[in-house]
Amino acid sequence: MDDQNTESPQTNGTGSRSFADLSTPIYGLFILGILYTLYIAHQIVLPIILAVLTSLLLAPLVKKAYLRWHLPRVVSALVLVLAVLAGILGLGAAVATPALEWAQKAPEGLSRLLVGESEIMRQIDKVSQSAEQVEKSVEELSKDQGTKPTTVVLQTDSWRSQLMSKARNGIAGLALALALTYFLLVSGDRLIRNFVKQLPRSQRKTVLRITHDSQHQIAQYLAVLGLSNTSVGVLTGLICWAIGLPDPAVWGLIAGLARFIPYLGNMLTITLLAIVSAISLDVLWMMVLAPISFIVLTTIVGFFLEPWIHGFRMAINPVIIFVSIFFWGWLWGPVGVLLAVPLMTVIQVVLKQIPRLRPVYRVIAR
Repeated sequence: MDDQNTESPQTNGTGSRSFADLSTPIYGLFILGILYTLYIAHQIVLPIILAVLTSLLLAPLVKKAYLRWHLPRVVSALVLVLAVLAGILGLGAAVATPALEWAQKAPEGLSRLLVGESEIMRQIDKVSQSAEQVEKSVEELSKDQGTKPTTVVLQTDSWRSQLMSKARNGIAGLALALALTYFLLVSGDRLIRNFVKQLPRSQRKTVLRITHDSQHQIAQYLAVLGLSNTSVGVLTGLICWAIGLPDPAVWGLIAGLARFIPYLGNMLTITLLAIVSAISLDVLWMMVLAPISFIVLTTIVGFFLEPWIHGFRMAINPVIIFVSIFFWGWLWGPVGVLLAVPLMTVIQVVLKQIPRLRPVYRVIAR
Protein backbone atom coordinates (compact mmCIF):
# COMPACT_ATOMS: atom_id res chain seq x y z
CA MET A 1 0.00 0.00 0.00
CA ASP A 2 2.79 2.38 0.86
CA ASP A 3 4.50 1.66 -2.47
CA GLN A 4 1.33 2.41 -4.38
CA ASN A 5 0.84 5.68 -2.53
CA THR A 6 4.37 6.78 -3.22
CA GLU A 7 4.12 6.00 -6.95
CA SER A 8 0.88 7.85 -7.58
CA PRO A 9 2.24 11.41 -7.08
CA GLN A 10 5.10 10.63 -9.43
CA THR A 11 2.64 9.44 -12.04
CA ASN A 12 0.53 12.55 -11.62
CA GLY A 13 3.60 14.71 -11.74
CA THR A 14 4.76 13.02 -14.91
CA GLY A 15 1.34 13.44 -16.46
CA SER A 16 1.24 17.14 -15.66
CA ARG A 17 4.75 17.61 -17.02
CA SER A 18 3.87 15.79 -20.23
CA PHE A 19 0.79 18.00 -20.66
CA ALA A 20 2.91 21.10 -20.08
CA ASP A 21 5.43 19.85 -22.63
CA LEU A 22 2.64 19.42 -25.18
CA SER A 23 1.14 22.86 -24.60
CA THR A 24 3.78 24.72 -26.64
CA PRO A 25 3.48 22.50 -29.76
CA ILE A 26 -0.31 22.74 -29.53
CA TYR A 27 -0.14 26.54 -29.43
CA GLY A 28 2.27 26.47 -32.38
CA LEU A 29 -0.07 24.29 -34.43
CA PHE A 30 -2.96 26.58 -33.51
CA ILE A 31 -1.04 29.65 -34.75
CA LEU A 32 -0.07 27.84 -37.97
CA GLY A 33 -3.71 26.90 -38.50
CA ILE A 34 -4.77 30.52 -38.10
CA LEU A 35 -2.12 31.71 -40.59
CA TYR A 36 -3.12 29.05 -43.10
CA THR A 37 -6.76 30.08 -42.76
CA LEU A 38 -5.84 33.74 -43.27
CA TYR A 39 -3.92 32.81 -46.42
CA ILE A 40 -6.58 30.55 -47.93
CA ALA A 41 -9.59 32.72 -47.04
CA HIS A 42 -7.95 36.06 -47.89
CA GLN A 43 -10.79 37.08 -50.23
CA ILE A 44 -13.15 37.04 -47.23
CA VAL A 45 -10.74 37.96 -44.43
CA LEU A 46 -9.24 41.05 -46.12
CA PRO A 47 -12.54 42.94 -46.59
CA ILE A 48 -13.48 42.17 -42.97
CA ILE A 49 -10.15 43.47 -41.65
CA LEU A 50 -10.37 46.56 -43.85
CA ALA A 51 -13.88 47.21 -42.55
CA VAL A 52 -12.85 46.77 -38.91
CA LEU A 53 -9.85 49.12 -39.25
CA THR A 54 -11.88 51.71 -41.14
CA SER A 55 -14.68 51.56 -38.56
CA LEU A 56 -12.15 52.00 -35.75
CA LEU A 57 -10.90 55.12 -37.52
CA LEU A 58 -14.33 56.61 -38.28
CA ALA A 59 -16.25 55.56 -35.15
CA PRO A 60 -15.13 58.60 -33.07
CA LEU A 61 -16.47 60.93 -35.80
CA VAL A 62 -19.84 59.17 -35.81
CA LYS A 63 -20.02 59.36 -32.03
CA LYS A 64 -19.04 63.03 -31.98
CA ALA A 65 -21.65 63.89 -34.63
CA TYR A 66 -24.33 62.16 -32.55
CA LEU A 67 -23.36 63.81 -29.26
CA ARG A 68 -22.78 67.33 -30.60
CA TRP A 69 -25.33 67.72 -33.40
CA HIS A 70 -27.71 64.84 -32.55
CA LEU A 71 -27.12 63.49 -36.05
CA PRO A 72 -28.38 59.90 -36.36
CA ARG A 73 -25.72 57.25 -36.79
CA VAL A 74 -27.38 56.05 -39.98
CA VAL A 75 -26.89 59.45 -41.64
CA SER A 76 -23.36 60.19 -40.38
CA ALA A 77 -22.12 56.68 -41.19
CA LEU A 78 -23.53 56.92 -44.71
CA VAL A 79 -21.89 60.32 -45.28
CA LEU A 80 -18.51 59.07 -44.07
CA VAL A 81 -18.64 55.88 -46.16
CA LEU A 82 -19.59 57.87 -49.25
CA ALA A 83 -16.74 60.28 -48.52
CA VAL A 84 -14.28 57.36 -48.32
CA LEU A 85 -15.63 55.97 -51.59
CA ALA A 86 -15.36 59.37 -53.28
CA GLY A 87 -11.77 59.72 -52.06
CA ILE A 88 -10.82 56.30 -53.41
CA LEU A 89 -12.44 56.99 -56.79
CA GLY A 90 -10.86 60.45 -56.97
CA LEU A 91 -7.37 59.15 -56.24
CA GLY A 92 -7.83 56.32 -58.71
CA ALA A 93 -8.99 58.69 -61.44
CA ALA A 94 -6.14 61.12 -60.74
CA VAL A 95 -3.47 58.42 -60.96
CA ALA A 96 -4.94 56.03 -63.56
CA THR A 97 -4.79 58.20 -66.70
CA PRO A 98 -1.22 59.52 -66.23
CA ALA A 99 -0.07 56.05 -65.14
CA LEU A 100 -1.41 54.50 -68.36
CA GLU A 101 0.26 57.21 -70.42
CA TRP A 102 3.57 56.63 -68.69
CA ALA A 103 3.18 52.87 -69.14
CA GLN A 104 3.09 53.55 -72.89
CA LYS A 105 6.00 55.99 -72.80
CA ALA A 106 8.26 53.95 -70.52
CA PRO A 107 9.36 51.25 -73.03
CA GLU A 108 10.24 53.87 -75.63
CA GLY A 109 12.16 55.95 -73.12
CA LEU A 110 14.03 52.99 -71.71
CA SER A 111 14.90 51.80 -75.19
CA ARG A 112 16.44 55.22 -75.90
CA LEU A 113 18.59 54.84 -72.81
CA LEU A 114 19.73 51.37 -73.82
CA VAL A 115 20.42 52.16 -77.49
CA GLY A 116 24.04 52.45 -78.54
CA GLU A 117 27.35 50.72 -77.94
CA SER A 118 26.80 50.31 -74.23
CA GLU A 119 28.06 47.45 -72.11
CA ILE A 120 24.49 46.33 -71.42
CA MET A 121 23.69 46.01 -75.13
CA ARG A 122 26.90 44.08 -75.77
CA GLN A 123 26.04 41.58 -73.02
CA ILE A 124 22.51 41.20 -74.40
CA ASP A 125 23.90 40.53 -77.89
CA LYS A 126 26.23 37.88 -76.54
CA VAL A 127 23.39 36.11 -74.75
CA SER A 128 21.25 36.24 -77.92
CA GLN A 129 24.03 34.80 -80.08
CA SER A 130 24.65 32.01 -77.58
CA ALA A 131 20.95 31.15 -77.53
CA GLU A 132 20.83 31.01 -81.34
CA GLN A 133 23.85 28.69 -81.45
CA VAL A 134 22.24 26.35 -78.91
CA GLU A 135 19.03 26.23 -80.95
CA LYS A 136 20.92 25.44 -84.18
CA SER A 137 22.91 22.65 -82.52
CA VAL A 138 19.72 21.11 -81.09
CA GLU A 139 18.05 21.19 -84.52
CA GLU A 140 21.05 19.55 -86.20
CA LEU A 141 21.18 16.84 -83.55
CA SER A 142 17.48 16.04 -83.97
CA LYS A 143 17.87 15.84 -87.77
CA ASP A 144 20.78 13.39 -87.45
CA GLN A 145 18.76 11.12 -85.16
CA GLY A 146 15.73 11.23 -87.48
CA THR A 147 13.36 12.34 -84.79
CA LYS A 148 11.08 15.31 -84.83
CA PRO A 149 11.06 17.62 -81.85
CA THR A 150 7.94 17.52 -79.78
CA THR A 151 6.20 20.84 -79.44
CA VAL A 152 4.62 21.50 -76.07
CA VAL A 153 1.97 24.17 -75.93
CA LEU A 154 1.10 25.63 -72.56
CA GLN A 155 -2.30 27.22 -72.35
CA THR A 156 -2.26 30.08 -69.90
CA ASP A 157 -4.49 33.03 -69.34
CA SER A 158 -3.36 36.27 -70.89
CA TRP A 159 -2.22 39.09 -68.66
CA ARG A 160 -5.33 41.05 -69.59
CA SER A 161 -7.67 38.32 -68.39
CA GLN A 162 -5.66 37.95 -65.18
CA LEU A 163 -5.76 41.72 -64.67
CA MET A 164 -9.52 41.83 -65.23
CA SER A 165 -10.03 38.94 -62.81
CA LYS A 166 -7.99 40.68 -60.10
CA ALA A 167 -9.83 43.94 -60.77
CA ARG A 168 -13.21 42.24 -60.36
CA ASN A 169 -12.08 40.61 -57.12
CA GLY A 170 -10.73 43.92 -55.87
CA ILE A 171 -13.94 45.80 -56.65
CA ALA A 172 -16.04 43.09 -55.00
CA GLY A 173 -13.81 43.13 -51.91
CA LEU A 174 -13.94 46.93 -51.72
CA ALA A 175 -17.74 46.93 -51.98
CA LEU A 176 -17.98 44.31 -49.24
CA ALA A 177 -15.58 46.26 -47.01
CA LEU A 178 -17.49 49.53 -47.42
CA ALA A 179 -20.85 47.86 -46.76
CA LEU A 180 -19.52 46.14 -43.65
CA THR A 181 -17.93 49.42 -42.51
CA TYR A 182 -21.32 51.12 -42.70
CA PHE A 183 -23.02 48.46 -40.59
CA LEU A 184 -20.18 48.48 -38.05
CA LEU A 185 -20.46 52.26 -37.70
CA VAL A 186 -24.23 52.01 -37.20
CA SER A 187 -24.47 48.94 -34.97
CA GLY A 188 -20.89 48.17 -33.96
CA ASP A 189 -21.15 49.68 -30.47
CA ARG A 190 -24.26 47.64 -29.73
CA LEU A 191 -22.48 44.50 -30.91
CA ILE A 192 -19.50 45.22 -28.63
CA ARG A 193 -21.79 45.89 -25.64
CA ASN A 194 -23.66 42.62 -26.20
CA PHE A 195 -20.36 40.77 -26.47
CA VAL A 196 -18.97 42.38 -23.31
CA LYS A 197 -22.09 41.43 -21.33
CA GLN A 198 -21.35 37.75 -21.97
CA LEU A 199 -17.85 38.03 -20.46
CA PRO A 200 -16.91 37.77 -16.78
CA ARG A 201 -16.88 41.08 -14.95
CA SER A 202 -13.10 40.94 -14.55
CA GLN A 203 -12.60 40.90 -18.34
CA ARG A 204 -15.16 43.51 -19.38
CA LYS A 205 -12.97 46.52 -18.64
CA THR A 206 -10.07 44.97 -20.53
CA VAL A 207 -12.12 44.45 -23.70
CA LEU A 208 -13.56 47.97 -23.55
CA ARG A 209 -10.10 49.41 -22.94
CA ILE A 210 -8.66 47.53 -25.92
CA THR A 211 -11.43 48.84 -28.19
CA HIS A 212 -11.05 52.43 -26.98
CA ASP A 213 -7.25 52.40 -27.19
CA SER A 214 -7.34 50.86 -30.68
CA GLN A 215 -9.60 53.65 -31.90
CA HIS A 216 -7.44 56.28 -30.24
CA GLN A 217 -4.12 54.91 -31.46
CA ILE A 218 -5.19 54.33 -35.07
CA ALA A 219 -6.95 57.70 -35.35
CA GLN A 220 -3.96 59.65 -34.02
CA TYR A 221 -1.42 57.62 -35.98
CA LEU A 222 -3.21 58.06 -39.32
CA ALA A 223 -4.00 61.73 -38.64
CA VAL A 224 -0.40 62.74 -37.95
CA LEU A 225 0.98 60.45 -40.65
CA GLY A 226 -1.56 61.84 -43.14
CA LEU A 227 -0.46 65.39 -42.31
CA SER A 228 3.23 64.60 -42.81
CA ASN A 229 2.61 62.63 -46.01
CA THR A 230 0.47 65.42 -47.44
CA SER A 231 3.24 67.94 -46.81
CA VAL A 232 5.80 65.64 -48.44
CA GLY A 233 3.52 65.07 -51.44
CA VAL A 234 2.88 68.78 -51.98
CA LEU A 235 6.58 69.68 -51.70
CA THR A 236 7.55 66.81 -54.01
CA GLY A 237 5.04 68.00 -56.61
CA LEU A 238 6.44 71.53 -56.40
CA ILE A 239 10.00 70.24 -56.82
CA CYS A 240 8.99 68.18 -59.88
CA TRP A 241 7.23 71.24 -61.33
CA ALA A 242 10.31 73.44 -60.77
CA ILE A 243 12.59 70.88 -62.42
CA GLY A 244 10.31 70.50 -65.42
CA LEU A 245 9.03 66.94 -65.04
CA PRO A 246 5.70 66.22 -66.75
CA ASP A 247 2.65 65.61 -64.56
CA PRO A 248 4.22 66.97 -61.32
CA ALA A 249 0.92 66.68 -59.42
CA VAL A 250 0.82 62.93 -60.13
CA TRP A 251 4.32 62.37 -58.78
CA GLY A 252 3.51 64.41 -55.70
CA LEU A 253 0.37 62.33 -55.15
CA ILE A 254 2.29 59.09 -55.60
CA ALA A 255 5.00 60.30 -53.20
CA GLY A 256 2.43 61.13 -50.53
CA LEU A 257 0.50 57.87 -50.89
CA ALA A 258 3.62 55.67 -51.03
CA ARG A 259 4.85 57.01 -47.71
CA PHE A 260 1.99 55.23 -45.96
CA ILE A 261 4.14 52.14 -46.51
CA PRO A 262 7.13 52.62 -44.14
CA TYR A 263 10.58 52.26 -45.72
CA LEU A 264 9.42 50.50 -48.90
CA GLY A 265 7.27 53.44 -49.98
CA ASN A 266 10.26 55.80 -49.95
CA MET A 267 12.33 53.30 -51.95
CA LEU A 268 9.56 52.99 -54.54
CA THR A 269 9.19 56.75 -54.88
CA ILE A 270 12.94 57.29 -55.28
CA THR A 271 13.07 54.63 -58.00
CA LEU A 272 10.10 56.09 -59.89
CA LEU A 273 11.49 59.63 -59.71
CA ALA A 274 14.88 58.42 -60.95
CA ILE A 275 13.32 56.57 -63.92
CA VAL A 276 11.02 59.47 -64.86
CA SER A 277 13.87 61.98 -64.60
CA ALA A 278 16.16 59.80 -66.74
CA ILE A 279 13.46 59.47 -69.43
CA SER A 280 12.26 63.09 -69.43
CA LEU A 281 15.45 65.11 -68.86
CA ASP A 282 18.74 65.33 -70.76
CA VAL A 283 21.15 66.91 -68.25
CA LEU A 284 22.69 64.52 -65.73
CA TRP A 285 22.56 66.82 -62.71
CA MET A 286 18.87 67.52 -63.36
CA MET A 287 18.18 63.77 -63.60
CA VAL A 288 19.44 63.21 -60.05
CA LEU A 289 17.87 66.39 -58.64
CA ALA A 290 14.36 65.00 -58.09
CA PRO A 291 15.32 61.76 -56.27
CA ILE A 292 17.96 63.52 -54.17
CA SER A 293 15.49 66.28 -53.24
CA PHE A 294 12.97 63.65 -52.17
CA ILE A 295 15.60 61.88 -50.04
CA VAL A 296 16.49 65.16 -48.31
CA LEU A 297 12.82 66.03 -47.83
CA THR A 298 11.87 62.67 -46.33
CA THR A 299 14.92 62.79 -44.09
CA ILE A 300 13.96 66.20 -42.72
CA VAL A 301 10.30 65.28 -42.22
CA GLY A 302 11.21 61.92 -40.75
CA PHE A 303 13.71 63.48 -38.36
CA PHE A 304 11.14 65.81 -36.80
CA LEU A 305 7.80 63.99 -37.19
CA GLU A 306 8.25 60.26 -37.62
CA PRO A 307 10.19 59.69 -34.36
CA TRP A 308 7.25 61.35 -32.59
CA ILE A 309 4.73 59.18 -34.47
CA HIS A 310 6.53 55.87 -34.04
CA GLY A 311 8.04 56.69 -30.65
CA PHE A 312 4.94 57.82 -28.78
CA ARG A 313 1.97 56.65 -30.81
CA MET A 314 3.48 53.34 -31.86
CA ALA A 315 6.37 52.27 -29.63
CA ILE A 316 7.41 49.23 -31.68
CA ASN A 317 10.93 48.32 -32.67
CA PRO A 318 11.61 49.31 -36.31
CA VAL A 319 12.90 45.78 -36.98
CA ILE A 320 9.47 44.38 -36.05
CA ILE A 321 7.75 46.92 -38.31
CA PHE A 322 10.02 46.03 -41.24
CA VAL A 323 9.51 42.28 -40.75
CA SER A 324 5.73 42.75 -40.42
CA ILE A 325 5.64 44.60 -43.76
CA PHE A 326 7.30 41.66 -45.50
CA PHE A 327 5.19 39.11 -43.64
CA TRP A 328 1.79 40.66 -44.36
CA GLY A 329 2.92 41.47 -47.90
CA TRP A 330 3.83 37.81 -48.45
CA LEU A 331 0.54 36.69 -46.93
CA TRP A 332 -1.83 39.12 -48.70
CA GLY A 333 0.17 40.92 -51.38
CA PRO A 334 0.12 44.73 -51.82
CA VAL A 335 -2.96 45.10 -49.58
CA GLY A 336 -1.08 43.33 -46.80
CA VAL A 337 1.79 45.81 -47.16
CA LEU A 338 -0.65 48.70 -46.70
CA LEU A 339 -2.31 47.05 -43.70
CA ALA A 340 0.94 46.04 -41.97
CA VAL A 341 1.37 49.16 -39.82
CA PRO A 342 -2.32 49.57 -38.78
CA LEU A 343 -2.44 45.86 -37.91
CA MET A 344 0.71 46.20 -35.82
CA THR A 345 -0.92 49.15 -34.03
CA VAL A 346 -3.92 47.01 -33.04
CA ILE A 347 -1.68 44.06 -32.10
CA GLN A 348 0.42 46.38 -29.93
CA VAL A 349 -2.68 47.59 -28.08
CA VAL A 350 -3.92 44.03 -27.49
CA LEU A 351 -0.53 42.82 -26.25
CA LYS A 352 -0.21 45.80 -23.91
CA GLN A 353 -3.66 45.40 -22.32
CA ILE A 354 -3.65 41.62 -21.67
CA PRO A 355 -1.39 40.72 -18.71
CA ARG A 356 -0.40 37.29 -20.06
CA LEU A 357 0.72 38.80 -23.37
CA ARG A 358 2.50 41.81 -21.88
CA PRO A 359 5.95 40.11 -21.97
CA VAL A 360 5.59 39.80 -25.74
CA TYR A 361 4.84 43.53 -25.90
CA ARG A 362 8.00 44.27 -23.92
CA VAL A 363 10.03 42.22 -26.42
CA ILE A 364 8.77 44.03 -29.53
CA ALA A 365 8.69 47.50 -27.94
CA ARG A 366 11.44 50.03 -28.41
